[in-house]
Amino acid sequence: MIHLSVNVNKIATLRNSRGGNIPNLIDLSRKIMDYGAHGITIHPREDERHIRTSDILPLREMIIDYNNANQTSVEFNMEGEPSPRFLELVLLAKPDQATLVPVTPGEITSDHGFVFEKDKKALEPIISSLKKENIRISLFVDAGVQDLQIAKDMGADRIELYTGPYADAFDKNPGDPKLAKAMLSRFEFTAKSAQSLGLEINAGHDLDHENLTLFRNLPGLIEVSIGHRLMSTALEWGLEKTIKEYLRVLNFDS
Repeated sequence: MIHLSVNVNKIATLRNSRGGNIPNLIDLSRKIMDYGAHGITIHPREDERHIRTSDILPLREMIIDYNNANQTSVEFNMEGEPSPRFLELVLLAKPDQATLVPVTPGEITSDHGFVFEKDKKALEPIISSLKKENIRISLFVDAGVQDLQIAKDMGADRIELYTGPYADAFDKNPGDPKLAKAMLSRFEFTAKSAQSLGLEINAGHDLDHENLTLFRNLPGLIEVSIGHRLMSTALEWGLEKTIKEYLRVLNFDS
C-alpha cells in the first residue's frame, strides 16, 4: 500500500489571508484523517505565511489523541530546511518523520533537491540530532541525484523525490504520456539506486489523481505527500471525495 500524507499548508494559507481561525486547521486535519489519509504534513517557513509555530504542537497533540481514540497510526510529518530554527521545532514536536528540504530565500515553493556533496555540512548535525530522538529522516532529492551513498552514510532513512518535473511533463500532454514515461524512467533509476543502499522512497510535488496513475508504479514507493493539487481539487469535489479518490488511485483500484 502506498501511503497518502496530506500537506495542510494551504488550509493555513487561506486562514491567514483573512485572520481569525476560519478555516480551522485542526478540525479539517481531523476530517482528513477521518477520510482515510495516512499522515498529515506541514512545512513551517520562517515567514509563517501558512503554518505558524503556534499550530505545530496542537496539531501533534490532536494526531496523538486521534490515534489513541481510534487505534490508528496516522503519522505527523514536518518538512523544512536544515536550520537551527527547524531543528528546534522538530525536537519540540517530535514528529514521526522529518523531511529536510533545501530552501532558496524568496521561493514560492520548494523546487529542487539537495546536492549532498555541497549540502553535507549543513545536513550532518541536523540529522544526527534528530536520529537521537528516533525520528525518521527523509531527504528531498531530484531524480538523477548523485552521491546517494552520502545520504545513507549521514543516517537518512528515506529520500523524497521532487516530482515537479514529472508533473510538468504529464501536464503537457496527459492524453499521450510518452513524455511523462520518459521522465519517469529517471525517477525509476534513482529509486532503484536508493533501494540498493537501503533507502526507502517517498515522493511529492504536484502529484495528483491523474498523474499518479502512472507514477504509482515507481519501484518501492512508500508514501506521497500532496497538498496544493489535492486542495485545489477539493474546491471542486469536496475534501472527502478528493481524498478517497487519491486513495483509490494509490491502491491501484482502477
